[in-house]
Amino acid sequence: MKKTSRKIYITDNDMNRLEELLEIANTINCRDNKHLQELARELESAEVVESTEIPAKVITMNSVVVLKDLETGDEKQFTLVFPRQANIDQNKVSILAPVGTAMLGCSIGHIITWNAPAGVKKMRVEKILYQPEAAGDYHL
Repeated sequence: MKKTSRKIYITDNDMNRLEELLEIANTINCRDNKHLQELARELESAEVVESTEIPAKVITMNSVVVLKDLETGDEKQFTLVFPRQANIDQNKVSILAPVGTAMLGCSIGHIITWNAPAGVKKMRVEKILYQPEAAGDYHL
């Protein structure tokens, strides 16, 4: 998984919750260890901002976004969630899934790339339909 070279942003609230997730997962023998390492790398390189200061065009936890598959042209809506809320039938993608980790902190127009079972996938962030912080939902 990789992103184009650019700065990504994450809210202080999301950073705290994701660091807690990493700490808990590291204390147990978690099957998502590789994904945890990728998430940890993303968090290390992110610029942390207050929830009230995050731009509305940035994907945060619980954001609803539209991604466009650059190979097929298909667009699909996803919600970026914590692992317990993940539900593929509802297009709720875990932050620990490769695409979920790749989405975090991206903005409209950014291209994300990750390794999928069928090969390398590339998608562009087309729209952010809902971002909790932009809607004033800081408790999510």
